[in-house]
Amino acid sequence: MATTSDFRPGLVIKLDGELASIVDYQHVKPGKGGAFLKTRLKNLKTGQLIEKTFRSGEKIDKAYLEEKKCEYLYRTDDLLYFMDQANFEELVLTDSQVGDAKEYLKENTTVRAVMYEGELIGVELPTFVELEVVNTEPGVRGDTVSRTTKPAELETGASVQVPLFVNTGDRIKVDTREGKYVERVS
Repeated sequence: MATTSDFRPGLVIKLDGELASIVDYQHVKPGKGGAFLKTRLKNLKTGQLIEKTFRSGEKIDKAYLEEKKCEYLYRTDDLLYFMDQANFEELVLTDSQVGDAKEYLKENTTVRAVMYEGELIGVELPTFVELEVVNTEPGVRGDTVSRTTKPAELETGASVQVPLFVNTGDRIKVDTREGKYVERVS
């Protein structure tokens, strides 16, 4: 059991028999009455966003998750295949279970698979991934100092904003939490 004082983004709780992850929350102290927390939760099975209010100090069921190291293998239609690196078992997730992480998944990428009671519910990417730029406007000589950006398509199909000096064929480091360009990799 946990209380509302344990709330933080990413915490997974049991809500009405289903798993939900806290996206964000706000502590509210009205002038009259007790304090409460307004939360936005994401249902891990359906991906639906839910808004729920909890009284301050209310007890909630915390979900205990298990993590395994897995390797991303390939994709077919709306299914993504992973291999458990401990026992070489193949694990399958749908597009909705993987969410936005699929935009940065490249074959042979090592990820952490999140399991609950033996069932695979999602994956967590490494914080940074290196990807190749497959399409962007040509760079302009001398534009290495300005903060102006342009869109670039990556080898996984994702699109990120990059500085003007990045060209097609360059390898860049991307922050998977925010989907932002970090640096060019040599």
